[in-house]
Amino acid sequence: MTASAQGIPVPNPWLVAVTVALTTFMEVLDISIANVSLRHIAGDMAAGQEESTWVLTSYLVSNAIVLPMSGWLSTLMGRRRFYMLCVALFTASSLLCGLAPNLTMLILFRSLQGFGGGGLQPCSQAILADTFPPAKRGMAFAVYGITTVMAPAIGPTIGGWITDTFTWRWIFLINVPVGILSLYLTSRLVFDPPHFATQRRDLLSHGFKIDYIGFALLSLGFGCLQIVLDKGQQEDWFDSRFIVTMTVVSLGALLLLPFWEWRQRNPMMDVRLLLQRNFLISNVLIFMLGFVLFGSTVLLPLFVQTLLGYSATDAGMVLSPGGLTVLFFMPLIGFLVSRMDVRHMITFGILCNALALYLMAHLDLQADYWSIALLRVLQGIGLGFLFIPINTAAFAEMPMVKSSNASALINLFRNLGGSFGISLVQTWLTQGTQRHQVDLVAHVSDFSPITQETWLALTQAIARQGGAVGDAAVKAQATLYAFVQQQAGLLAFLDNFRELALLFVAFIPLVYLLKRSPTPH
Repeated sequence: MTASAQGIPVPNPWLVAVTVALTTFMEVLDISIANVSLRHIAGDMAAGQEESTWVLTSYLVSNAIVLPMSGWLSTLMGRRRFYMLCVALFTASSLLCGLAPNLTMLILFRSLQGFGGGGLQPCSQAILADTFPPAKRGMAFAVYGITTVMAPAIGPTIGGWITDTFTWRWIFLINVPVGILSLYLTSRLVFDPPHFATQRRDLLSHGFKIDYIGFALLSLGFGCLQIVLDKGQQEDWFDSRFIVTMTVVSLGALLLLPFWEWRQRNPMMDVRLLLQRNFLISNVLIFMLGFVLFGSTVLLPLFVQTLLGYSATDAGMVLSPGGLTVLFFMPLIGFLVSRMDVRHMITFGILCNALALYLMAHLDLQADYWSIALLRVLQGIGLGFLFIPINTAAFAEMPMVKSSNASALINLFRNLGGSFGISLVQTWLTQGTQRHQVDLVAHVSDFSPITQETWLALTQAIARQGGAVGDAAVKAQATLYAFVQQQAGLLAFLDNFRELALLFVAFIPLVYLLKRSPTPH
């Protein structure tokens, strides 16, 4: 380890990258790893399935509150100190989650875990942006991209395996040794750059004031929004007074937020950064990436589980090849991003994803494992060509003193995209299944010769297995209805894949509003 002219240690940047990626991977993994364990948590703690979903919601709400203000907190406390505080809080609360005696305490500890995790992603990205020179940021974002793109893909697989092999408590307890290791490495390898320390001293010397109103608007706006997105489908959306109330509070706070923050000398969320064209467009694109990535990550396991009969572990294995593809392609893309026009790379990534989703829209009930997994591999290639170039374009003209605030915003938009994607595809799936079922039932009538032939064949087949003819007729009718439900579900899934593909393609014109050469050559 060498030292700079200012006497600040200068460690190997790749060691710093591995250190911050380790904790980020742990935090992003924790967003999805608990999903497959809810049934076990509910059973172990004698709680209903609906109550257990607050284990997920509490984490996402607290995470959404801290994330947009993480840049402000980094400046106030010092980025290294704030990052280590987040790691310590995340690690300690993970231990408490693993030891929680009841559901109420688990939800409380998950909220604390979300507060700690909310600062990890933006801090990690800002540290990488400052550690690597602009010409090598592509490789730095490749390391970051591996954690944030691969973790959601393999989270359900790991969570299912841990829960089935050990107990659900270990999905939280495994964070403890990783967090301790990360704290040690961070204390040895991560330091605030000189410009950041100077900015903090100047800020504190001018009579720093806490923006309490900005804090309240952020907390209400993003906290209530996350509740709406996470609970909307479960509560039947706007037929629920609770969802309507949360929506009104969220909209009111988020509409006031930019006007209030614009007037503040030290805003909690620096909305002025969105005046930069590249940064604004990059945030829209990263929102779209989060929407489609998380939306398709929810759809594909549901498709193979509900229609093809896969177990939770096997469903996770469908996603794993795509995650491994990201692992292999990210370094190559990180190398290319400083040598190619990022706009062309983003367009290629969009087309890869759109093609994969379009082909998914042509799957049927006879699709085998590799037919589906290879489409996820194609999607994984596309994700790599999206994540790194978009982040590189966002930070290309960003002053180093603004890297923490910029990282907070771009991570916020990606997480919001993911939340909207998960929520809306589940709603589309439910409504699409109902719509197709109505259409199909209209064609399955007593006056249809095909219906009569199918019902008669099923009745005879069931009767040959033993039992009265009357019972066989009733069972045949139930089987016929199950066929209708299955086909309605299949059509709804295919509609969703097709809609996500079209959504991706629709964003291509926006890509070419980015400046032509946002990266050094």
